[in-house]
Amino acid sequence: MVRGRGPENQGGVVGSFTGYVSFSVMSPGKNGAPLAGQVALVTGSAKRLGRAVALRLAEDGADVIIHYHSSRVDAQSAVAEIEKLGRRSYAIAADLTNIAEIKRLFDEIAKQFGRLDILVNSAANFLHSSIISTTEEVWDASLDANVKAPFFCAQAAAPLLRRTKGTIINFADTGGLLGWPGYIAHSISKAGVVMLTRVLAKALAPEVRVNAIAPGTITMPGDPPEWEADFIKLAPLRRTGAPSDIADAVAFLVQSKFITGQVLVVDGGRTL
Repeated sequence: MVRGRGPENQGGVVGSFTGYVSFSVMSPGKNGAPLAGQVALVTGSAKRLGRAVALRLAEDGADVIIHYHSSRVDAQSAVAEIEKLGRRSYAIAADLTNIAEIKRLFDEIAKQFGRLDILVNSAANFLHSSIISTTEEVWDASLDANVKAPFFCAQAAAPLLRRTKGTIINFADTGGLLGWPGYIAHSISKAGVVMLTRVLAKALAPEVRVNAIAPGTITMPGDPPEWEADFIKLAPLRRTGAPSDIADAVAFLVQSKFITGQVLVVDGGRTL
């Protein structure tokens, strides 16, 4: 089922209510599904790492909202995969650099699901910018997508998450820890995510836990083969990571009730 004003509108909603598992039927932990009865939002989850995380949370029993910006077909596909697992899924388009769009996103979640237990801020951009090539436009685009958006998503999600004693997981990356001269604005934005995580963990405690993941040396299907060779040289484990490694880390943090304000580095030892 498709609802909205058009295929690429910012208010578009894609979803289906077939295969809906009622909160009153499944209780947490039933049938080996530790997240049964919970609702998760994964931003930027139509593709790549965000999609892998969304599918993992669904496998663990959660109903999952797929957020996307323009990848409508991929979002529909993700919804279909989650519904095959017997979970409820819904896709919502929003420009997360626009605060009004963020408000509409969370209003729609409250309307359709009535609760939120997990927010994964994985949507981001990755823009090349050296000391010479960095422009105001690149700087603003990096900071808006990678720091501004997760903060205002957390702000909008806080009332829902406080009611469920939920959790937020932000996506930093190793660029925010090591600093990449070819990606100056990106590295600074991801360093900002690290501090954002610590501040939010204090501000939202004790009801809401906030942690971050810093992926590194992860390869995805379709990535250039030379990336893998380079990552293998950089990682002491002498191999690259897979999307499943990041999804496993998210699942771990979701269920770790006594961890907050931390950054889990998943990079095969590269930052050593």
